[in-house]
Amino acid sequence: MHANSKEIIRTEDIKKTYQMGTMVVKALNGVTISIMENEYVALMGPSGSGKSTLMNVLGCLDSPTSGKYILDNQDVSRMSDSELAGIRNRQIGFVFQTFNLLPRLSALDNVALPLVYGGISRRQRTERALEVLDLVGLGDRTHHKPNELSGGQRQRVAIARALVSNPSIILADEPTGNLDTKTSYEIMEIFEKVHQAGNTIILVTHEIDISEHAHRIIKLRDGVVETDELNQDVKKLLDTGVES
Repeated sequence: MHANSKEIIRTEDIKKTYQMGTMVVKALNGVTISIMENEYVALMGPSGSGKSTLMNVLGCLDSPTSGKYILDNQDVSRMSDSELAGIRNRQIGFVFQTFNLLPRLSALDNVALPLVYGGISRRQRTERALEVLDLVGLGDRTHHKPNELSGGQRQRVAIARALVSNPSIILADEPTGNLDTKTSYEIMEIFEKVHQAGNTIILVTHEIDISEHAHRIIKLRDGVVETDELNQDVKKLLDTGVES
């Protein structure tokens, strides 16, 4: 992250409450964070801490009950669902624990899918999808369907799909949750490459060793930010005057 980077995400006192029968559940209870362009942030916290709710708000999948969410200088906290969908398609790539691939489509078609909604020609869609599949090391598996791929390969397809429309932000929700240790590290290496290419990455995880790939770790508890600090390794680099 460079000193001259700009703020891409800012939340101000975000609250999110759900009505569950007669109970009111406070999922987020006043979250204020700022994330700069090209930061690599891990969101951590125990189950019920609010990290998934915060992820949904940051990803424009849900709106806060109160508070402000500024994404790339736009106040998205009061946008309609269709406006939010437009922002999501342009600016955010999602990677989920369960891959969310369409079983009948090839890797290539799964990756090209987000571009269909952008009205991009078939030839350009195919070119771009091949480019990102290559980037994640799956150039030789383009015509395989998800059931012909390993878990790690499926997650690579999911990462390629998240990257295909050139979003500035990648949101990854427990991206290694269904993978063995070796495959998890391979997937985290891909995220490192994506980060080096200039993307902002927000990673939701409950695994300490996975969170340590991030440069900054935000821990939530009971719907508020408990701690927000630089990863120790990054801190050491900065302290010695090396720019990370």
